[in-house]
Amino acid sequence: MAPAKITSPQDPALAELCAELTQLAPKIDVSGHWPTEQLELCGQYGVYEWFLEPQWGGQDWDSEAAVAGYLAMAGACVTTTFILTQRTGACRRIASSTNRALQDLLLPNLAQGNLFATVGISHLTTSRQHLARPVLRAEPVAGGFRLDGFSPWVTGAAHAQYVVTGATVMHADKPTEEQLLVALPTRLPGVSIPEPAQLIGLTASHTGEVRIDGVFVANEWVLAGPVPQVMAQGIGAGTGGYQTSAVAIGLAHSAIGLIQREASRRAALDVPLEALQNEYRQLYDLLFAVVRGETGCSGEQLRQQANSLALRSTQAALATAKGTGYLQGHPAGRWCREALFFLVWSCPQPVVAANLCELAGIAE
Repeated sequence: MAPAKITSPQDPALAELCAELTQLAPKIDVSGHWPTEQLELCGQYGVYEWFLEPQWGGQDWDSEAAVAGYLAMAGACVTTTFILTQRTGACRRIASSTNRALQDLLLPNLAQGNLFATVGISHLTTSRQHLARPVLRAEPVAGGFRLDGFSPWVTGAAHAQYVVTGATVMHADKPTEEQLLVALPTRLPGVSIPEPAQLIGLTASHTGEVRIDGVFVANEWVLAGPVPQVMAQGIGAGTGGYQTSAVAIGLAHSAIGLIQREASRRAALDVPLEALQNEYRQLYDLLFAVVRGETGCSGEQLRQQANSLALRSTQAALATAKGTGYLQGHPAGRWCREALFFLVWSCPQPVVAANLCELAGIAE
């Protein structure tokens, strides 16, 4: 019997899904296997519908509801939730494009979980920006573009039918100011996907390169552009936004929960537990205030605080678990490794600088 679809963050079915994800999380951390079962559960519970409009078969959750969903799922399995953010990023960019034919083709199947799409746009935002030659280039040709290069950080590429990625337009082998965004079919000749990188944590996300060697991409697959700074043109959600902070805060909540359970029989944990709980509640409230636009706190300030809490709370959980927490398979050790990911995942330079100052003991 199929589970009931989750229709709001208050739906008891969300707690059921999270309980199942919690049970499955240790297995993929040890094996590194792609979380097929977890993603199938997300489809059965209707998670993929949250982020798309009813015309595509979605539920169109508002930003507050979506963030609440991310918080709950991150507390259960960061890997699955991270993959979900990348899938959702692809869906939203397709939905925000003006390519109606492509929307009709892809979005209903994405809403129902019949397709998997992901994003590869870090080279347009936070990665490889120092290089003189763009890592992914597009040459205009009759009927479309010829793409050459690679997309460096793509989650689940080997499992995706489409990768939403961007390239810099070239003329006479020189980069222009223009970029385009495409829904790249991974089946096209010239697209290859090497073995994914072995990460410190979240290896089961199968994140790595997509190589694109002389691939003809017809105009029918173009989502936006060519225009200058295509990522600033309102095509879907921005990178490294409050969704990323929500995942970090959800992870912190799980770590604090472990300390809370241990504190019931170890009075020495009461003071640090209270401090972490207070900080979590304040950051939780700040997250939703940012989502509602009720505070002057920037997304970057929120992200820095979320990173900090994730790092400190997971290490506190490891210290609480003692030697047992350092054993492979214990959640505290996994959480510590996952927390490190937030230092590099779509992390803008001001956030990196703030986290470095904190780690160095320097007051800003």
